[in-house]
Amino acid sequence: MPKSMRYPFTKMQSLGNDFIVLDGVAEALTLTAEQARRLADRHFGVGCDQVLLVQPGADADEFLFTIFNQDGSEAEQCGNGARCLARFLFEAGHAKNTVIRARVRANRKARMTLTLNPDATVSVAMGAPEFTPARIPFAAERAAPVYRLELDDAPPVDIAALGIGNPHAVLQVGDAAAAPVAGRGPAIENHPRFPARANVGFMQVAARDHIHLRVHERGVGETLGCGSGACAAVAAGVEWGLLDECVRVSLPGGDAEVQWAGRGQPIILRGPATRVFDGRIEL
Repeated sequence: MPKSMRYPFTKMQSLGNDFIVLDGVAEALTLTAEQARRLADRHFGVGCDQVLLVQPGADADEFLFTIFNQDGSEAEQCGNGARCLARFLFEAGHAKNTVIRARVRANRKARMTLTLNPDATVSVAMGAPEFTPARIPFAAERAAPVYRLELDDAPPVDIAALGIGNPHAVLQVGDAAAAPVAGRGPAIENHPRFPARANVGFMQVAARDHIHLRVHERGVGETLGCGSGACAAVAAGVEWGLLDECVRVSLPGGDAEVQWAGRGQPIILRGPATRVFDGRIEL
């Protein structure tokens, strides 16, 4: 992207998880990690959890999007971002149908189907959760429902490790509101057994169809909402025998719905996606 030019952007949010969307479909655009960091900075830029650059896909009816975290690193998946992207593409006139196909640049093998629902929510089929350690990636000799992580200067923790297109650790806690997200989140995110780092979910099971969740996102910190984190928590809870197939996930920014029928089946995230404002910024 050339410097010293003003480019349009759209600020969007889902469950308090906020995004800057750049339209690379209407005009060919590229974005560097440094530019993404500046855009995401809440003091010197627009401010957001992630920057999304959407571009045409390889097929005429498919879109490609790049997810930049606040630190400029690329993410392989973002459920809330994908749902905001669907809303943006439809309202911009780039998508003619309410069912949209998309891939993430950092994980092109994973195809997502995005659906705009009549009740103004958006659903995204995120693919099947991955439990094979090497594919998460996570350092373990074999797959297991629970792994023990040794932490520096803190007691060890028991986690589920799984992939939702990106790596996740999920811990069960008695009270999500009191969970040590700020302390334990970075330690688990950067644990050597997660070579690509990890998103970390602190899950409180309220009922078989309801959980409370806080998420420390890789490269961002704690966010008000995390779509892939909600999916990871439900998948872990189903694997542990604690949750049913359809679960309401209460995050600090609001509620989402996650459905998962079990191993090998796609996990589906449903929730709101809202345009906040449009603007232009110099890069």
